[in-house]
Amino acid sequence: MKNHFTLKGKPKRLAVLDYGLFEVHAGPRTIGICGFVVETDAGEVVLIDTGFPEKYAVDAAAATEEDALGNFGRVLSVTVENLPEAQLAKLDLRKTDITLMIQSHTHIDHVGDMDGFPGVPILISTDERALPRPLYWSGKQPMEWPDRDYIEVSEDRTLGPDFEVLHCPGHAPGQLAFMLRLPDTGWVLLTSDAISRASEIDEGFAGSWDVDQAIHHGARLMEMAAERKAFVIFGHSPEQWPVLKKAPEWFA
Repeated sequence: MKNHFTLKGKPKRLAVLDYGLFEVHAGPRTIGICGFVVETDAGEVVLIDTGFPEKYAVDAAAATEEDALGNFGRVLSVTVENLPEAQLAKLDLRKTDITLMIQSHTHIDHVGDMDGFPGVPILISTDERALPRPLYWSGKQPMEWPDRDYIEVSEDRTLGPDFEVLHCPGHAPGQLAFMLRLPDTGWVLLTSDAISRASEIDEGFAGSWDVDQAIHHGARLMEMAAERKAFVIFGHSPEQWPVLKKAPEWFA
């Protein structure tokens, strides 16, 4: 474990990765599964989250049964093109180009290829890393922690110039969100599942691991976004996802 990793450069551009579509039974609502690439002006490449495990692109029905995911929802579309390698290729990047992996939290739709980047350090919440295994889904927790250098976060911290990691437990014990400033777009808030969709605020974050903390941090994030006039990208917004610019396009 090391806790002193710092990016050298400022965020230069941001890409949204399309890891597929999922239907949540509650609602029901169709949500996109997203990841992000942040490239700095020092040539560093940060990957945030890695989507569903590859087995969902091979046989989604069998994978859903194995993980007991069917009670929560169903995969609508996860193909080979929705895996990290293919999404990175849209940006002319390879797995070996990644400088740092960040796990916003360790649910199944965020950690699928966490073990697929040998030698790349992983930034993660201390509370999540302290678990015997990643959260995954339904209490089974079949994934092992990859053998990596881990950079642990237990409070808000500056990762590098104009790049902040925000500690927002609530949805999950170690939920992280991110605030970064781009040259043209300005401030961008990546809420991840700290706020999955705008309506979750009015709904009181029902179903969160810790509802009170989720409400607190949800309000805190939106206040920060308002103060900085930030563009907000929600974690799983049914309204935002269809119109959101995705790889190979960049926010600059």
